Amino acid sequence: MLKKYITMSIFRPAAILCLGLLPFCSFSQSKPGRAPNVIIIFADDLGYGDLSCYGSPTIHTTYLDKMASEGMRFTQFYVGTSICTPSRAALLTGRLPIRSGMNSVDGANVLYPGTDGGLPESEITIAEALKTKSYQTGLIGKWHLGDQPKYMPNNNGFDYYFGLPYSNDMGRATNKNYPPLPVYRNGKVLETDPDLSLLTQRYTEEAVNFIKRNKDKPFFLYYASNSPHTPLFASAAFKGKSKRGIYGDVVEELDWSVGKVLETLKALKIDQNTLVIFTSDNGPWLIKDENGGSAGPLSGGKGSPYEGGYRVPAIAWWPGTIKPGQVVYNVVRTVDLFPTIIKMANVNLPKDRVIDGADIYPILTSYQSTNNGVVCYFTRDKLCAVRKGQWKALFRSDEVYGKKPVVEHNPPLLYNVETDPAEKYDVSKQFPNIVEELKREYSKQLASVVSVPAQLKPYNKGKE
Repeated sequence: MLKKYITMSIFRPAAILCLGLLPFCSFSQSKPGRAPNVIIIFADDLGYGDLSCYGSPTIHTTYLDKMASEGMRFTQFYVGTSICTPSRAALLTGRLPIRSGMNSVDGANVLYPGTDGGLPESEITIAEALKTKSYQTGLIGKWHLGDQPKYMPNNNGFDYYFGLPYSNDMGRATNKNYPPLPVYRNGKVLETDPDLSLLTQRYTEEAVNFIKRNKDKPFFLYYASNSPHTPLFASAAFKGKSKRGIYGDVVEELDWSVGKVLETLKALKIDQNTLVIFTSDNGPWLIKDENGGSAGPLSGGKGSPYEGGYRVPAIAWWPGTIKPGQVVYNVVRTVDLFPTIIKMANVNLPKDRVIDGADIYPILTSYQSTNNGVVCYFTRDKLCAVRKGQWKALFRSDEVYGKKPVVEHNPPLLYNVETDPAEKYDVSKQFPNIVEELKREYSKQLASVVSVPAQLKPYNKGKE
């Protein structure tokens, strides 16, 4: 399981040294001498407006609403980029995907079945970092960071893996050119072309069993649901129940699944030693029409540099540590989870690479306002926009799934995305000094990126 660390100890000694252990610090709700458990629940293509606690009038998310009322709801939570594979790389490494070659490029927006590419071995995942503190690590659900053996979860720090290696639309049921859709348990294919209407139930059972098996040890569970990515399937218990149609059915079943995870933690009496974070990999897939989600008051969606692509729902829950009913207006990002989680486990941050995230532990535990830096909006391999404070400068209108032509903006358009999250009003002429400041920030961010080979490649339809 620590094969990558052994390799790095020979070829990259700085990486293993910078992950050295700190003296154990204490947490008010942790058992003496034991680090807190961490669960990340990652939805797929769920929009900012798709939960009732975020304003959906037709999708009723009872358990997520309760999770928010018992914990903390974020209003300005950003993903690493607005499309699947790169976003997952950003979450697990705390780094913008362009730094690891996991950014999308023309002709390859995500990793496809059989692609000879994936998360580079040199990257350090949350799971790998936590393994240095003897955490039990598990991934239930969608991986999508490379389906060749060397890129699979068990070679990236996860002790246990059950799920699909990529999206649920990458099988013969939706495209005859794809190979059969595989279900993995660890390194072996368990079956192919599963009944997708039962997938959420199976993931829920696997997640609950993982928690039960590891209740007496510190653990990290990454539960990456395939829902509500199309094609949409709900089990018989949820099909036809939502006013929002099949999309709402799928979201409400995911909500039920989250509820089962939280109920399990409470029943095992480990809830006060477990941080749970729920969020989405990017905004809604708007081109799917009624089978896609809603960005609520935000503009754009999946694959775009607009708020609806990058800003997603997010809830943090940690009974006894996070005060109930908190609403956070700070800018927080998925890249912030890597430094926050590994520092909670008393693992040093790597010093041999850029970590784009910041520690948000003060926000979680004492609601302290922190400056979490700049939000970078990459579309494919192009930096389209930057946000600093309340201001966002849009340099390039470019949507991966859009039908509009790419437009370069010089000077950039300027939005106050706190008062105008729909990005309707360009105020660049009123605030030329802010435009100049963000132009300098844009150049600074571009200068920090060292070009590396892209891992994403166009799908080879003749390869299975």
